[in-house]
Amino acid sequence: MSASDPLWLVFGASGYVGRNMVPHLVAQERRVRAAARRLSAMEAEGWQGVDLVRADALDPSTLGPALAGVEVAFYLVHSMGGGRGFPARDREAARHFGQAAAEAGVRRIVYLGGLAPEGADTEHLSSRVETGEVLRAGPVPVVELRAGIIIGAGSAAFEVMRDLVAHLPVMVTPRWVSVSSPPVALEDLLADLVGLAALAAAEGGVFEIGGPERLTYAAMMRGLARGLGRRRPVIVPVPFLTPKLSSYWMDLVTGVPAPLARALIGGLRHDLRADDSALRALVPRDCLGFDAAVAKAFEAERDMLSGDRWREGAFDLRGYRHDISFYGKRITLARDCAASPAAVCRTLEGLATRAVGYFALTPIWRLRGAANRLLRGADAGARTHAGPFAEGEAFDFWQVHRVRPGERLILLSRLRAPGEGGMEITLEPDAAGGSRITLVLHWHPAGVWGLLYWFLLWPAHAVVLRAFLRGLERAAAQEKRP
Repeated sequence: MSASDPLWLVFGASGYVGRNMVPHLVAQERRVRAAARRLSAMEAEGWQGVDLVRADALDPSTLGPALAGVEVAFYLVHSMGGGRGFPARDREAARHFGQAAAEAGVRRIVYLGGLAPEGADTEHLSSRVETGEVLRAGPVPVVELRAGIIIGAGSAAFEVMRDLVAHLPVMVTPRWVSVSSPPVALEDLLADLVGLAALAAAEGGVFEIGGPERLTYAAMMRGLARGLGRRRPVIVPVPFLTPKLSSYWMDLVTGVPAPLARALIGGLRHDLRADDSALRALVPRDCLGFDAAVAKAFEAERDMLSGDRWREGAFDLRGYRHDISFYGKRITLARDCAASPAAVCRTLEGLATRAVGYFALTPIWRLRGAANRLLRGADAGARTHAGPFAEGEAFDFWQVHRVRPGERLILLSRLRAPGEGGMEITLEPDAAGGSRITLVLHWHPAGVWGLLYWFLLWPAHAVVLRAFLRGLERAAAQEKRP
């Protein structure tokens, strides 16, 4: 790979398909640029040799640098996770992107759309089709590939089914469990997107992709149970529980972000079919069946590990368990401090010692540790002295996962609780010589009980963590050393 090779852009690289497409292209030794609204999410992936750019299709001023010098752009964004009004945002984003791509001289846009029947009357399905139409209205040639359910760790539909199957042996379900779709393996989808991007004959085409089986959601959930080694769930459909009504209890049964899950469930009114004859004429392939796709998804999941940052869905951050939710909940707090990152780091090194404790409300932290000892039998106890953290070090109910002095500390929780989580503390310098302290509490729930645990304790966690952050900032501000 050299600087003269064509540059391919993955726009929406922090999304599910995008964060899998980037390493797929890198493995093919292509020159890749990744763009997303959150630079930190891409940095957490640890991609090597990839140009990372922050860009937002709703902010046209950010698109020029992302598209500069690009030959092929994969457009993999949608606004379902943003809640109500997402079709209008998707139209606006596609219009901005098409215009900016033309100005940058992009030769081809490859768009991942969604399967939809004629006259689809749901926002989710119709918006995906409409986005393709908006892109095609621009001057840059577009190739569109429409897919239904994607089988892979992180796919919203896959994760909803995983959370249900892993923790609910008996389900009272809405009528959409009888709706059918042709699920496709992630690796087949990625290969076809790349194949179409490189074929001149695909220009301007709208293609459909589906796996070799057409299954109901009930059948897929039973197949997923086999993959998880669970007993076949008892599924009891309730005719009057519509997709719209069922979308309201998504917060209580799945860790998938609520707006995304609601938009997805709201679209489950129609049976979906894929006619892949045109696609296979250009890109011949035998796609994986459902069971093989699930096995591949779990195999890939085991290889998805964290780096220097908290990586969403990383297997080691979920306790190496397939039944822990891929998507996590979080509380994010930030505070400015007059002390430098080095001074804050030295102060933080006193954490959990008997002399310093937790900077504020230490008795509450100690009480939680005592409760954990009763439930679990033991913990590591307080740190014996202040000093640099070591990866693997255990104290109280924490274990040090990653430490970058002056930059980042990641602690994994060892509390006995229905899920896995941890705390990430990041230090960034500011222009005045001080620092910005950001604290994120992460939680990957294990089913309904893990979600209830999170929602019940969220207010208390927020209070205690704010006090911790204030106490750390005050203690660091008293640090006199440069």
